[in-house]
Amino acid sequence: MDENGNDGNGQVKRGLKARHVSMIALGGCIGTGLFVASGSAISQAGPLGALTAYFFMGMMVYFLMTSLGEMATNMPISGSFAAYSAKYVDPALGFAMGWNYWFNWAITVAVDISTAALVMAFWLPNIPQWIWSAIALVIILSINAMSVRAFGETEFWMSLIKVVTIIIFLGVGCLTIFGIMGGHFIGLRNFSIKQAPFVGGFPAILSVFVVAGFSFQGTELVGITAGESQDPQHSVPKAINEVFWRIILFYILTIFVIAAIIPYTSHSLLGSSTTDIAISPFTLVFQRAGLAAAASIMNAVILTSVISSANSGMYASTRMLYSLSNSGYAPKRFGKTAANGIPYYALIATTVVSLLTFISSIAGPKIYMWLVAASGLTGFIAWFGIAISHYRFRRAFVKQGHDLKELKYHAKLFPFGPILCLILCILVIVGQNPSAFMHFDWTQILVTYISVPLVLVLYFGYKLKKHTKIIPLEKVDISPSHEEEDFSKLNDN
Repeated sequence: MDENGNDGNGQVKRGLKARHVSMIALGGCIGTGLFVASGSAISQAGPLGALTAYFFMGMMVYFLMTSLGEMATNMPISGSFAAYSAKYVDPALGFAMGWNYWFNWAITVAVDISTAALVMAFWLPNIPQWIWSAIALVIILSINAMSVRAFGETEFWMSLIKVVTIIIFLGVGCLTIFGIMGGHFIGLRNFSIKQAPFVGGFPAILSVFVVAGFSFQGTELVGITAGESQDPQHSVPKAINEVFWRIILFYILTIFVIAAIIPYTSHSLLGSSTTDIAISPFTLVFQRAGLAAAASIMNAVILTSVISSANSGMYASTRMLYSLSNSGYAPKRFGKTAANGIPYYALIATTVVSLLTFISSIAGPKIYMWLVAASGLTGFIAWFGIAISHYRFRRAFVKQGHDLKELKYHAKLFPFGPILCLILCILVIVGQNPSAFMHFDWTQILVTYISVPLVLVLYFGYKLKKHTKIIPLEKVDISPSHEEEDFSKLNDN
């Protein structure tokens, strides 16, 4: 779409209401990383070690979202942060960030539909798993093919299910800690057993940074929605400002409750994975409180979370490919939209890649492993791109003589926010598999870090072909999009 974001032939439509944007931001914060992987984080670093890692990663994500919010309200477009990288840093970086992000989510859709089949096997183990994956893919494709409103409504209700589950969990957990449910007072004794509250020192906390980082991935989706929000200048800042409280409520308190009720030495926490819902920390806490149907309830919630992730992935990758086309980084065909504003060629291309990736999981497990590995770090690379884009945007804004009051929304504590994000992103990327470097295991190094050289190839390949340069601050185009329409009065087709 053009920078004005106006509806019309060949353009996406502003069909997302404020409640949709808020819930999409919320849905990005809550996923299987919280419902399942939080247990392994506690087992690795102990109660306070896990809380420390999630707190600092949560702060990083908050600052990252405020950075994105400042840019997204200044220029609300689909595929936002790839465009910001191109506009505020270097066109080659925009090219690399865009294709990196599209690839990441296209692969993630395949991973999620595979996971959905594993979750369904909890109830119906005798039905071939590929059938459930095929059904999940058809449902996700149908939702994304209808309209952006259909996507927004679906995410709204699936996010609501996750929020209600966590609120109930926190209530039940607190009652269990005080002995009102479960039969006996627990208190905080699990915070001081054996090596607790910190276990394994800084290396363990660093390993949990990685787990926490994956848990938070998807929060940047709010930037993608800016181009299809009815009122991005108000709905995007509102959604971003709420991220801080959501992190405190949904992550810090949840991990506190789990750590208080289940000792970090529990073998169940060590085995936390989506393939065994029976030992999800949420399931264990509900069972400790005496809820017999806990496993089935949590299985349903986790299935909702996986479908939500795949749905968001399909949306994000489709819009990124659409944006790449409009920026001249992808064939023009991917920039075409149907009458309902859906970039159908981009949607079909993403679906084909997801389907081929899923088929490779059956026909060629090694190929599938490499594809998943190649997408492993792309979320952190995208965050790195957002942070560096905002750092240069704000510096250029001030250097060119502008007053911060001109911005519709401005990020907190600049330049501390983007600098913290850059440092932690580098720390997490390097800390993915330090043992592989210690043992000079080149196969593991390549599997773990393959997404880094792929992005560098995209960046330098485009740079050499197009002879692009990093844009000097005084020449960076920091002008806002010229929105002359009243967003709140736009029709919500």
